[in-house]
Amino acid sequence: METFIVFLRGINVSGKKKIKMAELKASLTKNGFDQVKSYIQSGNLILDSEMKSNSIADKVQKCIRDNFGFQVPTLVLTSTEVNTILRDIPFHNAEDKNLYFTLLHEKPDLELVEDFNSLQFENEDFFISESCVYLNCKKGAGKAKLNNNLIENKLKIIATTRNLNTMKKMLEMTSST
Repeated sequence: METFIVFLRGINVSGKKKIKMAELKASLTKNGFDQVKSYIQSGNLILDSEMKSNSIADKVQKCIRDNFGFQVPTLVLTSTEVNTILRDIPFHNAEDKNLYFTLLHEKPDLELVEDFNSLQFENEDFFISESCVYLNCKKGAGKAKLNNNLIENKLKIIATTRNLNTMKKMLEMTSST
């Protein structure tokens, strides 16, 4: 049995795709996942399973579709993968409150990455790895031009964004299971 971190994209945002975490946890437990825990209301879960990441993502998506009536992109990572993302932050002098991580559901196409790297955003720095677009939003994410939707559009992949505190908390929760 291994502990996984599950990120759901776009739930409980602006009153759309509403899911109560208690109902989701109960549904996932009923569908065979163990030690299901949630962090805040924006789709951050910890769970134990003997399945592989892709199979977990498929099963979580099916569970949400069957029980809540809509499709939710689901990314499943191990604590090692999240730890690597945090270890590899390229912005060493950035303030923690300005650091965001756009987690990529698949490796981006090299040509699209090259095109993306030619873009510039005032008060925003970014670095693209195989699994994450690291963001340093110097004026905060609320005013950032470089956001999840733009990244998905330019790289033509599904992604979900979390701040540094959420990433650290998710990692911390894996060690307490």
